[in-house]
Amino acid sequence: MEQQTRKQTEEALAEVYRNAQLALQSIADITPLVEDEEVKAELASQHESYEQICARAAILAKDKSIELKEPNFMKKAMMWGSIKMSALTDNSRAHIADMMLQGTVMGITALRKTKSELSVEGDDEIIQLLNDMLDMEEKFEKVWKEYL
Repeated sequence: MEQQTRKQTEEALAEVYRNAQLALQSIADITPLVEDEEVKAELASQHESYEQICARAAILAKDKSIELKEPNFMKKAMMWGSIKMSALTDNSRAHIADMMLQGTVMGITALRKTKSELSVEGDDEIIQLLNDMLDMEEKFEKVWKEYL
């Protein structure tokens, strides 16, 4: 695989991992503030799906000697503060769904951008993981829209 294609593929894997890590963090931050049991169950289900994506990304990274970095502390801290403030003022089903929907749409946008920049000759396993993550996020987008 040529150097440029390898770099793009590594960046795609890093984006999938970062996206899933931020989703896990968001879900962990918001879940304690949710009183609606149905929404809590949906959050738990999505959390499990993101954990599976993270595990697949970590295994691929290890197999391909790619170093994955956690999202930076400041980004996570700012996200935590934003989620806590927003959910403390309104923890209704629709508001929680709206917050999750916004994050999901940001994730979809980042993944689509990454996918559009990938070479067709990229690593098939990483491209498959990216596509799986994108499909998963698009399903979650539909779920959250139903809660609005």
